[in-house]
Amino acid sequence: MAESTMPGVADAAAARVGRYRWVICGLLFAATAINYVDRQMLGVLKETLHAEVGWTEIGYSNVVFWFQTAYAIGYLGFGKLVDRIGARFGYAIAFVIWTIAHMAHGGVHSVTQFAMVRFGLGIGESGNFPAGVKAVTEWFPAKERALAVGIFNAGANVGAIVTPLIVPALTLAYGWRMAFVITGAASMIWLVAWLVIYRRPTESTKVSAAELAYIQSDPADPVAPMPWLNVLFRRETWAFALGKFFIDPIWWMYIFWLPDFLGKSYHLDLKTFGPPLVAVYVLSDVGSVLGGWASSRMIKNGRTVNFARKSTMFVCALCVTPIFFAQWIDNLWLAVLIIGVAAAAHQAFSANVYTLPSDLFPRSAVGSVIGIGGTVGAIGGMIFSLYIGQILARIGTYTPIFIVAGCAYFVALAAIHLLSPKLARAETI
Repeated sequence: MAESTMPGVADAAAARVGRYRWVICGLLFAATAINYVDRQMLGVLKETLHAEVGWTEIGYSNVVFWFQTAYAIGYLGFGKLVDRIGARFGYAIAFVIWTIAHMAHGGVHSVTQFAMVRFGLGIGESGNFPAGVKAVTEWFPAKERALAVGIFNAGANVGAIVTPLIVPALTLAYGWRMAFVITGAASMIWLVAWLVIYRRPTESTKVSAAELAYIQSDPADPVAPMPWLNVLFRRETWAFALGKFFIDPIWWMYIFWLPDFLGKSYHLDLKTFGPPLVAVYVLSDVGSVLGGWASSRMIKNGRTVNFARKSTMFVCALCVTPIFFAQWIDNLWLAVLIIGVAAAAHQAFSANVYTLPSDLFPRSAVGSVIGIGGTVGAIGGMIFSLYIGQILARIGTYTPIFIVAGCAYFVALAAIHLLSPKLARAETI
């Protein structure tokens, strides 16, 4: 009986210390939603732009490739930058770069120009997760980080839900060029809120002494920061990085090719594929939060971080496997359910992968680890994008693509486990 009441007691204690840290999580959620609106607009407008710009399947995959190339470069740079200057200004710099590049889409006229502005967008958007995870590491104790990452990562799904709802309407009313300009200009409200509100917990006047003590309740980090090359050659870094390498390409596929799959398989267009896309990303939103909550709950209940993270990821990998059959399903909404569950499992898996750097490294190294892993994940996305373009151009079916998607999470989990069998912290090795 005593054991069953302990989680409730712990939750009550957490409530008494204050909840201002969740305001910060809300800002991260909003920024990630904006990030994904800007990112996904290309996929939603693919057929519209195909008619106007005249790109082929391979041309489109090349535009996506250059976005991911920039994302790989920028992730590495922003990882180091946010460790050096902090999340507040690191995030602001990234946001300004990606918003300017996003609005510049409204002035391009060719595939080459699209590739150029997408490159700029990739540089800026690469700062979102290094800065966001850095902020979570500053504001949350280890037992809450997976949940916090899951919540702010759910902003990706909200962005993906909003995009097919607002972008077709803006495009039909004002044209696709103004759709880029309007969405970019509106998002600048977030930048003002971020700069006004965000401070480190020790610098914020909104945090009570009790909440600050709760945030800082983990064992103290080593005083000396870890050199970047030391971080680069750690097995723990590559456990995270290879996890990203295998799973990130699958999420890119959803963002950039899911509208195309629905259009070609079920004859949907700019006016009709909104509800199926919304359904997929609503499910993935649930998965993001649930995946973070599940491992956080197990840790609060006394399970090890190693068990909590890996068992959650294994269940997620199992939930993805029905996507093998998505190409062969005639019923639209059954296909949407299968893809939605797979997307939810991805986000739950990803929420736990994103928490690994803070599980394995001191706070001073988290941004660098995230940057290295994000770069490796983007390289995986680059390779997979070229593969998708070739598959669709040569055989015109998504079946081989979905087979890869169904296997990727087991491979990622195996890599994580082989490189970090106990998820032991790097500084203790």
